[in-house]
Amino acid sequence: MPVLFVLRALRLGDLLVTVPALRALRHRWPGHQLVLAAPGGLAPIVREFGCVDEVCPVAGLDDRPGPAWRRPDIAVNLHGRGPASDRLLAGLAPGRQLGHGAYGPPWREHMHERDRWCRMLAAHDIPADPADLRLRTPEPASPAPGAVVISAGASHVSRHWPVDRFASVARALAERHPVVFSGTATERPRALDVADRAGLPRATVLAGRTGLIELAALVAGARLVITADSGVAHLSYAYATPSVVLFGPVPADRWGPPADGPHAVLSADRRRRGDPFADSPDPALLGVDAADVVAAAQAMAG
Repeated sequence: MPVLFVLRALRLGDLLVTVPALRALRHRWPGHQLVLAAPGGLAPIVREFGCVDEVCPVAGLDDRPGPAWRRPDIAVNLHGRGPASDRLLAGLAPGRQLGHGAYGPPWREHMHERDRWCRMLAAHDIPADPADLRLRTPEPASPAPGAVVISAGASHVSRHWPVDRFASVARALAERHPVVFSGTATERPRALDVADRAGLPRATVLAGRTGLIELAALVAGARLVITADSGVAHLSYAYATPSVVLFGPVPADRWGPPADGPHAVLSADRRRRGDPFADSPDPALLGVDAADVVAAAQAMAG
C-alpha cells in the first residue's frame, strides 16, 4: 500500500489545529496508508480523528522516524516552515514532498493556524475546510458529566493566569454548578492550590488522574470549560463545548476558537508582550480580572 507520511511533532493543541488538513489529505488519497509522525502519547486522541491509520511516535525534530518509514510515496510537512522539518522529511527520500517555501507556497506569518495548513494544501490543489475540526464524542463516560471544568495549567509560565484569580472564579461558580479541575500530572500541584484557595474538596482535582481520552471525555461532557490558551481549550473547540479562554502571549486570531462556536475569548490585547517562552505571565493575560471571567462564565453556563 502506498504511504502518505505527515509530520506534526508537537503538543496536543498544536496537533488539533491540523485536523482539517489531515482530513483533507485522507480525502485526497483514500487508498494510501496515512502515517502521522507525532508524540506517541497523543495516539489515543489521534484515533478519534477518523483519518489517520498509524502514529509514528516522535518526540520532536531530533527524534528521527525509523527505517520502516523511508521512501514514503508522499511526505507532508504540517509541522512548520522549515528548514529542520523540511530536512527531516527530505531525509526519508519521499517520492513527493509538500510544505511551504521550496515545497509549496510562501509562509504567511499572521494567520490562524487552522487556516495556514488548509491554505498550504489548497496551493497543492487539495481542498481543505478549516471548519472541519469537530471530533466524535469519546466512548468512555465523562468522570464528571455536566461539571464546570477549570484547567489552571499551561505548558509555559507565560500562559499562567494567577492561581488566586482561578480560585475566585471556582468559588463563585461552585455556588451554582459542580466544579472540577483538570490537568496533567505536572499541573496537579497548581490545581490543588487553586482548589484549596477556593475552599473546594481535593477530590475535585482530577489533574493527573485522567488519561488523554478520559480528559477528552471530561471536556466533551462538560457544562463549561475555563482555561488559558491550551490543549484543553482546543479540545473544547473540537467538541463544541462552551468555553471561556484566556489569551496571553499569542492572540486569539492566531490560535483561537472558530467564530461560530460557543466560546468566549478574554485578553487585554493592547498589553501583549508576545513572548510565549517568557518566565512570567504575559501582561495581556494579567489584564483579565477574575470578575471578567465570572461574568463570561455565568453568561454561558447560567
